[in-house]
Amino acid sequence: MTAPTGSLLSAEKLTKAYGPTLALDGAEFSIHPGEVVAVMGPSGSGKSTLLHCLAGIVTPDSGTITYDGRELSAMSDARRSALRRSEFGFVFQFGQLVPELTCVENVALPLRLNGTPRKEAERAALTWMERLEVDDLRRKRPGEVSGGQGQRVAVARSLVTNPRVLFADEPTGALDSLNGERVMELLTDAARSTNAAVVLVTHEARVAAYSDREVVVRDGRSRDMERAV
Repeated sequence: MTAPTGSLLSAEKLTKAYGPTLALDGAEFSIHPGEVVAVMGPSGSGKSTLLHCLAGIVTPDSGTITYDGRELSAMSDARRSALRRSEFGFVFQFGQLVPELTCVENVALPLRLNGTPRKEAERAALTWMERLEVDDLRRKRPGEVSGGQGQRVAVARSLVTNPRVLFADEPTGALDSLNGERVMELLTDAARSTNAAVVLVTHEARVAAYSDREVVVRDGRSRDMERAV
């Protein structure tokens, strides 16, 4: 597969093994700016490994990952870490908020780690919290809010740096259907408003319905459903 023209992030012929277990076996992927792509598959299919490779967290054994015209695997660890702090955003199943910090401090954290002064970082954080409808929780700590509220705080945190790619790994997996749908509505609307690409890992069809396109991963191999015949 040759990455489609205009792809922001693409992968070709990725393989990754953990001991005798082959997690990826020639997987391929591409995404354009502003596009939401759902990566689907059963547990153990390799979809989370694919996300971790695309994000530069895990290095594949073979294959090529290209981000904005540059090969990800050719970058230094420091450069990949910098990308994850500034150009990539992350939302995980359980939010992973820092319990000792208030919600606004959690949202501002990526900016603070990049050296932004506290007041400026918190102003930006509040802007995103308003968009995600959780600005009234600014002074509460994660243990004082509901699961759905906490996940919206986590989405605000993932978007506060205006990332070019947002990686969402089962972002509604710990929520009931009503809260899950609201989180997905807010996440996809906010990401599209900034032209961010969203890599959405899920096994739920109702979550994948918010995407523009689906890529199914099974036994470490990928299949783009939009181009399937």
